[in-house]
Amino acid sequence: MGQASSTPLTDARLVAWVRQAAPYIHAFRGRAFVIAFGGEVLTEGVAQALIHDIALLDSMGIQLVLVHGARPQIDAEMASRGLAPRFHNGLRVTDAATLECVKRAMGVTRIEIEALLSQGLPNTPLAGAFLRVTGGNFISAKPVGVVDGVDFQFTGAVRKVEADEIRADLAQENVVLITPIAASPSGELFNLAWEEVAEAVATAIKADKLIFLCDSAGLKDAQGQLIEALTVEEAEQLLAKQVAQSPEVARVLPGAIRACCNGVGRVHFLDRSLDGAMLMELFTREGIGTVMTRAPLARLREATPEDVGAVLQLIAPLEADGTLVKRGRERIEMEIGHFSLLDHDGVVVGCAALYPLPRQRGEPATAELACLAVLPEYRREGFGDQLRRHIEARAKALKIKRLVVLTTRAAHWFVERGYVEAGIDALPQSRRELYNWQRRSKVLVKNL
Repeated sequence: MGQASSTPLTDARLVAWVRQAAPYIHAFRGRAFVIAFGGEVLTEGVAQALIHDIALLDSMGIQLVLVHGARPQIDAEMASRGLAPRFHNGLRVTDAATLECVKRAMGVTRIEIEALLSQGLPNTPLAGAFLRVTGGNFISAKPVGVVDGVDFQFTGAVRKVEADEIRADLAQENVVLITPIAASPSGELFNLAWEEVAEAVATAIKADKLIFLCDSAGLKDAQGQLIEALTVEEAEQLLAKQVAQSPEVARVLPGAIRACCNGVGRVHFLDRSLDGAMLMELFTREGIGTVMTRAPLARLREATPEDVGAVLQLIAPLEADGTLVKRGRERIEMEIGHFSLLDHDGVVVGCAALYPLPRQRGEPATAELACLAVLPEYRREGFGDQLRRHIEARAKALKIKRLVVLTTRAAHWFVERGYVEAGIDALPQSRRELYNWQRRSKVLVKNL
Protein backbone atom coordinates (compact mmCIF):
# COMPACT_ATOMS: atom_id res chain seq x y z
CA MET A 1 0.00 0.00 0.00
CA GLY A 2 1.36 3.42 -0.96
CA GLN A 3 1.97 6.03 1.69
CA ALA A 4 -0.78 8.63 2.00
CA SER A 5 0.30 12.07 0.85
CA SER A 6 -1.89 13.97 3.30
CA THR A 7 -1.02 14.63 6.92
CA PRO A 8 -3.23 13.51 9.82
CA LEU A 9 -4.14 17.16 10.42
CA THR A 10 -5.27 17.57 6.82
CA ASP A 11 -7.27 14.36 7.08
CA ALA A 12 -8.96 15.59 10.25
CA ARG A 13 -9.93 18.89 8.63
CA LEU A 14 -11.30 17.12 5.58
CA VAL A 15 -13.36 14.74 7.70
CA ALA A 16 -14.66 17.61 9.82
CA TRP A 17 -15.65 19.61 6.74
CA VAL A 18 -17.46 16.70 5.10
CA ARG A 19 -19.38 15.96 8.29
CA GLN A 20 -20.27 19.63 8.71
CA ALA A 21 -21.44 19.80 5.09
CA ALA A 22 -23.61 16.67 5.26
CA PRO A 23 -26.76 18.34 6.70
CA TYR A 24 -26.62 21.01 4.00
CA ILE A 25 -26.16 18.44 1.24
CA HIS A 26 -29.27 16.60 2.45
CA ALA A 27 -31.24 19.85 2.79
CA PHE A 28 -30.33 21.19 -0.67
CA ARG A 29 -31.07 18.06 -2.72
CA GLY A 30 -33.93 18.80 -5.13
CA ARG A 31 -33.95 22.53 -4.32
CA ALA A 32 -33.74 25.22 -7.01
CA PHE A 33 -30.84 27.70 -6.99
CA VAL A 34 -30.47 30.64 -9.38
CA ILE A 35 -26.81 31.61 -9.84
CA ALA A 36 -26.28 34.99 -11.46
CA PHE A 37 -22.99 36.46 -12.69
CA GLY A 38 -21.72 39.08 -15.09
CA GLY A 39 -19.52 38.54 -18.12
CA GLU A 40 -16.53 39.47 -15.97
CA VAL A 41 -16.40 35.83 -14.92
CA LEU A 42 -15.04 35.01 -18.37
CA THR A 43 -12.68 37.98 -18.61
CA GLU A 44 -11.15 37.70 -15.12
CA GLY A 45 -9.99 34.09 -15.37
CA VAL A 46 -12.32 32.62 -12.75
CA ALA A 47 -14.73 30.80 -15.06
CA GLN A 48 -13.06 27.38 -14.84
CA ALA A 49 -13.23 27.22 -11.04
CA LEU A 50 -16.85 28.44 -11.11
CA ILE A 51 -17.85 25.74 -13.60
CA HIS A 52 -16.22 23.09 -11.41
CA ASP A 53 -18.31 24.26 -8.44
CA ILE A 54 -21.47 24.33 -10.56
CA ALA A 55 -20.79 20.74 -11.65
CA LEU A 56 -20.38 19.72 -8.00
CA LEU A 57 -23.68 21.35 -7.03
CA ASP A 58 -25.39 19.58 -9.92
CA SER A 59 -23.97 16.23 -8.80
CA MET A 60 -25.60 16.78 -5.38
CA GLY A 61 -29.04 16.89 -6.98
CA ILE A 62 -29.44 20.67 -6.78
CA GLN A 63 -31.55 22.19 -9.56
CA LEU A 64 -29.56 24.98 -11.20
CA VAL A 65 -30.55 28.00 -13.25
CA LEU A 66 -27.61 30.09 -14.50
CA VAL A 67 -28.16 33.69 -15.55
CA HIS A 68 -25.15 35.34 -17.17
CA GLY A 69 -24.31 38.85 -18.29
CA ALA A 70 -21.99 40.14 -21.00
CA ARG A 71 -21.26 43.77 -20.16
CA PRO A 72 -17.47 43.70 -20.79
CA GLN A 73 -17.98 41.61 -23.93
CA ILE A 74 -20.51 44.13 -25.28
CA ASP A 75 -18.16 47.02 -24.47
CA ALA A 76 -15.30 45.25 -26.27
CA GLU A 77 -17.48 44.57 -29.32
CA MET A 78 -18.58 48.20 -29.40
CA ALA A 79 -14.98 49.40 -29.09
CA SER A 80 -13.98 47.22 -32.06
CA ARG A 81 -16.64 49.01 -34.12
CA GLY A 82 -15.73 52.47 -32.90
CA LEU A 83 -18.91 52.87 -30.81
CA ALA A 84 -19.06 54.49 -27.36
CA PRO A 85 -21.24 52.87 -24.65
CA ARG A 86 -23.99 55.01 -23.15
CA PHE A 87 -25.49 54.41 -19.71
CA HIS A 88 -28.19 56.14 -17.69
CA ASN A 89 -28.72 55.21 -14.03
CA GLY A 90 -26.54 52.15 -14.55
CA LEU A 91 -28.62 50.85 -17.48
CA ARG A 92 -27.22 50.62 -21.00
CA VAL A 93 -28.90 52.69 -23.69
CA THR A 94 -29.27 50.29 -26.63
CA ASP A 95 -29.69 51.84 -30.06
CA ALA A 96 -29.79 49.80 -33.28
CA ALA A 97 -25.99 49.71 -33.70
CA THR A 98 -25.50 48.75 -30.05
CA LEU A 99 -28.10 45.99 -30.37
CA GLU A 100 -26.00 44.33 -33.08
CA CYS A 101 -23.03 44.36 -30.69
CA VAL A 102 -25.26 42.97 -27.91
CA LYS A 103 -26.47 40.08 -30.08
CA ARG A 104 -22.95 39.10 -31.08
CA ALA A 105 -21.48 39.45 -27.58
CA MET A 106 -24.35 37.60 -25.92
CA GLY A 107 -24.15 34.76 -28.42
CA VAL A 108 -20.41 34.30 -28.06
CA THR A 109 -20.59 34.49 -24.26
CA ARG A 110 -23.34 31.89 -24.09
CA ILE A 111 -21.43 29.53 -26.40
CA GLU A 112 -18.30 29.86 -24.26
CA ILE A 113 -20.24 29.07 -21.08
CA GLU A 114 -21.90 26.06 -22.73
CA ALA A 115 -18.47 24.83 -23.84
CA LEU A 116 -17.14 25.10 -20.28
CA LEU A 117 -20.16 23.22 -18.94
CA SER A 118 -19.58 20.46 -21.52
CA GLN A 119 -16.07 19.56 -20.38
CA GLY A 120 -15.26 16.08 -19.09
CA LEU A 121 -11.50 16.07 -18.67
CA PRO A 122 -9.97 13.36 -16.46
CA ASN A 123 -8.65 14.42 -13.04
CA THR A 124 -11.04 17.38 -12.86
CA PRO A 125 -14.35 17.83 -11.01
CA LEU A 126 -16.06 17.43 -14.40
CA ALA A 127 -14.63 13.94 -15.04
CA GLY A 128 -17.49 11.54 -15.64
CA ALA A 129 -20.06 14.30 -15.34
CA PHE A 130 -22.61 15.18 -17.99
CA LEU A 131 -24.30 18.53 -17.57
CA ARG A 132 -27.18 18.76 -19.99
CA VAL A 133 -27.60 22.48 -20.66
CA THR A 134 -30.90 23.83 -21.94
CA GLY A 135 -32.25 27.23 -22.82
CA GLY A 136 -34.99 28.82 -24.85
CA ASN A 137 -37.51 31.61 -24.97
CA PHE A 138 -38.22 31.43 -21.25
CA ILE A 139 -38.29 35.24 -21.02
CA SER A 140 -40.44 37.72 -22.90
CA ALA A 141 -39.51 41.39 -22.91
CA LYS A 142 -41.00 44.85 -23.12
CA PRO A 143 -39.25 48.16 -23.85
CA VAL A 144 -38.01 50.31 -20.97
CA GLY A 145 -39.09 53.32 -23.00
CA VAL A 146 -38.20 56.90 -22.14
CA VAL A 147 -36.92 57.60 -18.62
CA ASP A 148 -35.79 61.05 -17.42
CA GLY A 149 -35.95 62.18 -21.03
CA VAL A 150 -33.62 59.38 -22.18
CA ASP A 151 -34.96 57.00 -24.85
CA PHE A 152 -33.56 53.56 -24.05
CA GLN A 153 -34.70 52.23 -27.46
CA PHE A 154 -33.82 48.49 -27.54
CA THR A 155 -33.12 48.23 -23.82
CA GLY A 156 -35.86 46.12 -22.31
CA ALA A 157 -37.38 44.92 -19.07
CA VAL A 158 -38.78 41.51 -18.21
CA ARG A 159 -42.41 41.16 -19.27
CA LYS A 160 -42.98 37.52 -18.30
CA VAL A 161 -41.08 34.44 -17.15
CA GLU A 162 -42.26 31.03 -18.32
CA ALA A 163 -41.81 29.51 -14.87
CA ASP A 164 -43.57 26.21 -15.63
CA GLU A 165 -41.27 25.57 -18.59
CA ILE A 166 -38.17 26.27 -16.50
CA ARG A 167 -39.40 23.99 -13.73
CA ALA A 168 -40.10 21.24 -16.28
CA ASP A 169 -36.51 21.47 -17.56
CA LEU A 170 -35.16 21.38 -14.01
CA ALA A 171 -37.27 18.32 -13.26
CA GLN A 172 -35.50 16.57 -16.15
CA GLU A 173 -32.17 17.23 -14.36
CA ASN A 174 -31.13 19.88 -16.87
CA VAL A 175 -29.04 22.95 -16.09
CA VAL A 176 -31.00 25.91 -17.43
CA LEU A 177 -28.79 28.65 -18.92
CA ILE A 178 -30.52 31.99 -19.49
CA THR A 179 -29.04 34.75 -21.65
CA PRO A 180 -30.42 38.25 -20.93
CA ILE A 181 -31.72 39.03 -24.40
CA ALA A 182 -35.37 38.42 -25.21
CA ALA A 183 -38.12 39.17 -27.69
CA SER A 184 -41.36 41.00 -27.17
CA PRO A 185 -44.66 39.52 -28.36
CA SER A 186 -44.24 41.63 -31.52
CA GLY A 187 -40.94 39.90 -32.28
CA GLU A 188 -38.58 42.78 -31.43
CA LEU A 189 -35.35 41.89 -29.59
CA PHE A 190 -34.40 43.71 -26.39
CA ASN A 191 -31.25 43.87 -24.33
CA LEU A 192 -32.00 43.06 -20.66
CA ALA A 193 -30.01 43.62 -17.47
CA TRP A 194 -28.84 40.24 -16.15
CA GLU A 195 -29.50 41.39 -12.60
CA GLU A 196 -33.18 42.01 -13.38
CA VAL A 197 -33.49 38.70 -15.24
CA ALA A 198 -32.01 36.81 -12.27
CA GLU A 199 -34.46 38.49 -9.87
CA ALA A 200 -37.44 37.80 -12.14
CA VAL A 201 -36.53 34.13 -12.74
CA ALA A 202 -35.79 33.41 -9.06
CA THR A 203 -39.09 35.01 -8.04
CA ALA A 204 -41.11 33.22 -10.73
CA ILE A 205 -39.84 29.73 -9.88
CA LYS A 206 -39.78 30.49 -6.12
CA ALA A 207 -36.10 29.56 -5.93
CA ASP A 208 -34.69 28.48 -2.60
CA LYS A 209 -31.58 30.55 -3.22
CA LEU A 210 -30.59 33.44 -5.48
CA ILE A 211 -26.81 33.72 -5.58
CA PHE A 212 -25.18 36.87 -6.94
CA LEU A 213 -21.48 36.57 -7.82
CA CYS A 214 -20.31 40.16 -7.53
CA ASP A 215 -17.29 42.44 -7.41
CA SER A 216 -16.91 42.27 -3.62
CA ALA A 217 -17.36 39.83 -0.75
CA GLY A 218 -20.84 41.10 0.09
CA LEU A 219 -22.65 43.98 1.77
CA LYS A 220 -20.76 46.41 3.98
CA ASP A 221 -21.91 48.37 7.02
CA ALA A 222 -21.28 52.07 7.62
CA GLN A 223 -17.78 51.27 8.91
CA GLY A 224 -16.93 49.28 5.77
CA GLN A 225 -17.08 45.92 7.54
CA LEU A 226 -18.58 42.85 5.88
CA ILE A 227 -22.14 42.03 6.99
CA GLU A 228 -22.41 38.26 7.26
CA ALA A 229 -26.20 38.07 7.54
CA LEU A 230 -29.05 40.55 7.49
CA THR A 231 -32.80 40.76 7.05
CA VAL A 232 -34.70 42.53 4.29
CA GLU A 233 -35.57 45.29 6.77
CA GLU A 234 -31.90 45.82 7.62
CA ALA A 235 -30.98 45.88 3.91
CA GLU A 236 -33.64 48.52 3.28
CA GLN A 237 -32.10 50.60 6.06
CA LEU A 238 -28.71 50.39 4.31
CA LEU A 239 -30.33 51.72 1.15
CA ALA A 240 -32.16 54.48 3.01
CA LYS A 241 -28.95 55.59 4.72
CA GLN A 242 -27.06 55.33 1.41
CA VAL A 243 -24.33 53.19 2.93
CA ALA A 244 -21.61 52.84 0.28
CA GLN A 245 -21.39 49.48 -1.49
CA SER A 246 -19.31 48.24 -4.40
CA PRO A 247 -20.79 49.22 -7.81
CA GLU A 248 -22.13 45.76 -8.66
CA VAL A 249 -23.51 45.06 -5.19
CA ALA A 250 -25.24 48.45 -5.29
CA ARG A 251 -26.84 47.50 -8.63
CA VAL A 252 -28.17 44.13 -7.51
CA LEU A 253 -29.28 45.08 -3.98
CA PRO A 254 -32.71 46.58 -4.78
CA GLY A 255 -33.65 43.53 -6.87
CA ALA A 256 -32.32 41.20 -4.20
CA ILE A 257 -34.59 42.84 -1.63
CA ARG A 258 -37.61 42.48 -3.92
CA ALA A 259 -36.79 38.83 -4.61
CA CYS A 260 -36.54 38.06 -0.89
CA CYS A 261 -39.87 39.81 -0.26
CA ASN A 262 -41.53 37.88 -3.09
CA GLY A 263 -40.79 34.33 -2.02
CA VAL A 264 -37.11 33.60 -2.69
CA GLY A 265 -35.77 31.75 0.35
CA ARG A 266 -32.28 33.25 0.62
CA VAL A 267 -30.24 35.76 -1.35
CA HIS A 268 -26.45 35.41 -1.20
CA PHE A 269 -23.83 37.97 -2.24
CA LEU A 270 -20.40 36.46 -2.96
CA ASP A 271 -17.06 37.56 -4.35
CA ARG A 272 -16.74 36.02 -7.83
CA SER A 273 -12.93 36.21 -7.65
CA LEU A 274 -12.72 34.02 -4.54
CA ASP A 275 -12.11 30.41 -5.55
CA GLY A 276 -14.74 28.12 -4.02
CA ALA A 277 -16.83 30.96 -2.61
CA MET A 278 -20.13 29.16 -3.26
CA LEU A 279 -18.93 25.98 -1.56
CA MET A 280 -17.68 27.87 1.49
CA GLU A 281 -20.90 29.88 1.70
CA LEU A 282 -23.32 27.00 1.22
CA PHE A 283 -21.59 24.13 3.03
CA THR A 284 -19.98 25.67 6.10
CA ARG A 285 -21.64 27.12 9.19
CA GLU A 286 -19.59 30.32 9.02
CA GLY A 287 -20.18 31.12 5.35
CA ILE A 288 -17.99 33.52 3.40
CA GLY A 289 -20.20 36.31 2.04
CA THR A 290 -23.50 37.98 2.92
CA VAL A 291 -26.84 36.18 3.18
CA MET A 292 -30.15 38.05 3.17
CA THR A 293 -33.34 36.56 4.57
CA ARG A 294 -36.89 37.77 5.09
CA ALA A 295 -36.72 36.90 8.79
CA PRO A 296 -33.65 36.67 11.06
CA LEU A 297 -31.43 33.70 10.23
CA ALA A 298 -31.14 32.70 13.89
CA ARG A 299 -34.29 31.92 15.84
CA LEU A 300 -35.04 30.77 19.35
CA ARG A 301 -37.49 27.94 19.88
CA GLU A 302 -38.48 25.40 22.47
CA ALA A 303 -36.98 21.91 22.14
CA THR A 304 -38.95 18.86 21.03
CA PRO A 305 -38.20 15.13 21.47
CA GLU A 306 -36.64 15.18 17.98
CA ASP A 307 -33.96 17.56 19.32
CA VAL A 308 -32.50 15.18 21.91
CA GLY A 309 -29.61 14.19 19.64
CA ALA A 310 -28.74 17.81 18.88
CA VAL A 311 -28.71 18.70 22.60
CA LEU A 312 -26.46 15.75 23.42
CA GLN A 313 -24.06 16.77 20.66
CA LEU A 314 -23.92 20.34 21.98
CA ILE A 315 -23.26 19.51 25.63
CA ALA A 316 -20.98 16.49 25.13
CA PRO A 317 -17.70 18.52 24.84
CA LEU A 318 -18.61 20.57 27.93
CA GLU A 319 -19.40 17.40 29.88
CA ALA A 320 -16.08 15.91 28.77
CA ASP A 321 -14.03 18.85 30.09
CA GLY A 322 -16.02 19.08 33.34
CA THR A 323 -17.82 22.34 32.58
CA LEU A 324 -21.21 20.61 32.72
CA VAL A 325 -22.46 17.71 34.80
CA LYS A 326 -22.82 14.55 32.74
CA ARG A 327 -26.38 13.76 31.69
CA GLY A 328 -27.34 10.54 29.97
CA ARG A 329 -29.58 10.34 26.94
CA GLU A 330 -32.45 8.99 29.02
CA ARG A 331 -32.33 11.99 31.33
CA ILE A 332 -32.24 14.45 28.41
CA GLU A 333 -35.21 12.68 26.84
CA MET A 334 -37.16 13.07 30.08
CA GLU A 335 -36.18 16.72 30.53
CA ILE A 336 -36.26 17.93 26.90
CA GLY A 337 -39.27 20.13 27.64
CA HIS A 338 -37.06 22.30 29.86
CA PHE A 339 -34.71 23.16 26.98
CA SER A 340 -34.71 26.10 24.61
CA LEU A 341 -32.67 25.99 21.39
CA LEU A 342 -31.05 28.51 19.09
CA ASP A 343 -31.55 27.42 15.50
CA HIS A 344 -29.27 29.02 12.91
CA ASP A 345 -30.34 28.35 9.32
CA GLY A 346 -31.71 24.94 10.26
CA VAL A 347 -28.77 23.91 12.44
CA VAL A 348 -29.03 23.84 16.26
CA VAL A 349 -26.06 25.90 17.49
CA GLY A 350 -26.97 26.54 21.12
CA CYS A 351 -29.15 25.37 24.00
CA ALA A 352 -30.11 26.27 27.55
CA ALA A 353 -32.50 24.80 30.11
CA LEU A 354 -34.83 26.24 32.73
CA TYR A 355 -35.63 24.04 35.75
CA PRO A 356 -38.23 25.46 38.18
CA LEU A 357 -37.22 24.29 41.68
CA PRO A 358 -39.56 23.00 44.40
CA ARG A 359 -39.80 25.44 47.30
CA GLN A 360 -40.75 25.39 50.90
CA ARG A 361 -42.89 27.93 52.69
CA GLY A 362 -41.20 31.32 52.79
CA GLU A 363 -38.83 30.62 49.90
CA PRO A 364 -39.15 32.79 46.76
CA ALA A 365 -40.09 31.09 43.48
CA THR A 366 -36.72 30.00 42.11
CA ALA A 367 -35.54 28.29 38.95
CA GLU A 368 -32.15 27.05 37.76
CA LEU A 369 -30.59 28.14 34.47
CA ALA A 370 -28.59 25.12 33.31
CA CYS A 371 -26.89 23.54 30.29
CA LEU A 372 -26.09 26.84 28.55
CA ALA A 373 -23.97 25.72 25.59
CA VAL A 374 -23.09 27.22 22.19
CA LEU A 375 -21.01 25.67 19.43
CA PRO A 376 -17.44 27.10 19.59
CA GLU A 377 -17.58 28.70 16.14
CA TYR A 378 -20.65 30.73 17.17
CA ARG A 379 -19.55 31.99 20.57
CA ARG A 380 -18.57 35.41 19.25
CA GLU A 381 -22.00 35.97 17.70
CA GLY A 382 -23.74 36.87 20.97
CA PHE A 383 -25.80 33.66 20.89
CA GLY A 384 -25.03 32.85 24.53
CA ASP A 385 -26.56 36.16 25.55
CA GLN A 386 -29.60 35.54 23.37
CA LEU A 387 -30.20 32.22 25.10
CA ARG A 388 -29.65 33.72 28.55
CA ARG A 389 -32.13 36.53 27.88
CA HIS A 390 -34.64 34.05 26.50
CA ILE A 391 -34.41 31.84 29.60
CA GLU A 392 -34.79 34.90 31.84
CA ALA A 393 -37.89 35.99 29.90
CA ARG A 394 -39.27 32.46 30.08
CA ALA A 395 -38.71 32.46 33.86
CA LYS A 396 -40.49 35.81 34.28
CA ALA A 397 -43.46 34.45 32.33
CA LEU A 398 -43.64 31.63 34.87
CA LYS A 399 -43.55 34.25 37.69
CA ILE A 400 -40.13 33.06 38.84
CA LYS A 401 -38.55 35.59 41.21
CA ARG A 402 -34.94 34.33 41.23
CA LEU A 403 -32.67 32.50 38.84
CA VAL A 404 -29.72 30.48 40.12
CA VAL A 405 -26.74 29.19 38.17
CA LEU A 406 -24.23 26.58 39.30
CA THR A 407 -20.98 26.81 37.37
CA THR A 408 -17.35 25.79 37.72
CA ARG A 409 -15.84 27.83 34.86
CA ALA A 410 -18.21 30.56 33.69
CA ALA A 411 -18.76 32.55 36.89
CA HIS A 412 -17.23 35.76 35.49
CA TRP A 413 -19.41 35.58 32.37
CA PHE A 414 -22.55 35.46 34.51
CA VAL A 415 -21.32 38.14 36.95
CA GLU A 416 -20.83 40.50 34.00
CA ARG A 417 -24.51 39.94 33.19
CA GLY A 418 -25.97 40.83 36.55
CA TYR A 419 -25.62 37.60 38.50
CA VAL A 420 -24.24 37.79 42.04
CA GLU A 421 -22.08 35.12 43.66
CA ALA A 422 -23.69 33.59 46.75
CA GLY A 423 -23.20 30.60 49.01
CA ILE A 424 -25.14 27.36 48.73
CA ASP A 425 -27.50 28.70 51.39
CA ALA A 426 -28.99 30.82 48.59
CA LEU A 427 -30.32 27.63 46.98
CA PRO A 428 -33.79 26.37 47.89
CA GLN A 429 -33.65 23.48 50.31
CA SER A 430 -34.64 20.99 47.59
CA ARG A 431 -31.69 21.98 45.39
CA ARG A 432 -29.28 22.36 48.30
CA GLU A 433 -29.73 18.69 49.15
CA LEU A 434 -28.57 17.74 45.64
CA TYR A 435 -25.48 19.97 45.64
CA ASN A 436 -22.37 18.11 44.42
CA TRP A 437 -19.61 18.86 46.91
CA GLN A 438 -16.97 17.19 44.73
CA ARG A 439 -17.58 19.64 41.84
CA ARG A 440 -17.69 22.61 44.24
CA SER A 441 -19.67 24.66 41.73
CA LYS A 442 -20.05 28.36 42.43
CA VAL A 443 -23.61 29.51 43.05
CA LEU A 444 -24.76 32.71 41.36
CA VAL A 445 -28.14 34.38 41.81
CA LYS A 446 -30.10 36.97 39.84
CA ASN A 447 -33.30 38.53 41.09
CA LEU A 448 -35.90 38.92 38.37
